[in-house]
Amino acid sequence: MVTLKGNIVFLRAIEPEDLIDIHRIENDERLWTVSETLVPFSLYSIKEYLANAHKDIYEVKQLRFVICAVDSGSLIGLIDLFDFDPHNARAGVGILIEEEGNRGKGYGKEALELTVCYCKSHLKMHQLYANILEDNLASIQLFKKNGFVEVGIKRDWRRVSGEGDRFRESYKNEILLQHLL
Repeated sequence: MVTLKGNIVFLRAIEPEDLIDIHRIENDERLWTVSETLVPFSLYSIKEYLANAHKDIYEVKQLRFVICAVDSGSLIGLIDLFDFDPHNARAGVGILIEEEGNRGKGYGKEALELTVCYCKSHLKMHQLYANILEDNLASIQLFKKNGFVEVGIKRDWRRVSGEGDRFRESYKNEILLQHLL
C-alpha cells in the first residue's frame, strides 16, 4: 500500500531545495493569523529548520510534508503534524494550499486523506485534531469532508488585526475539529 501518493497529489519530505518556497510561505503575512506567526523568519532560521527536518516525529513532535501535484511535481502546499503526543496517539494537523488558483481542485482533500491514512497505518495514531478560525469556511468544510467532527468552540481565541484597518484588533473564535481514526 502506497500511503503518500494519490491520484492528483503526493506527499514528500522537505528538501534543502525547498528553502526559498518555505521562506516565502512562512513570511506571507496574510497567513500569519493561521500559523500564529508574529515576526518574519530569516533565511538562516529556515535553513536551520530544514537541516533538522529529517528528525523523527517521536523526537521533535512534529512532521511536515510538502504537497506536490502529481502531473508537474511542483510544490503546491504544505501539511503539518504538530504537538505529536505518542502516549495518547494524537497530533494536530494543519494544511496550506499556497495559491488561491490551486484551491478548490481537490488537492487539499487528497493531501489530508493521505495524511490520515499515513497517521493510521504508519504512526498507529488514534486521533487527529484541527484548530480553524470560524470564518475559514473552506477549511472547516475540507476537514469535515475528511471525517473530522466539530467538538468545540474556543471563544475569542485568536487576536487578529482588523480588516481594512491594520491597527484595529479584534478576536475570533476558533473551531476545534477531531477525527478518531
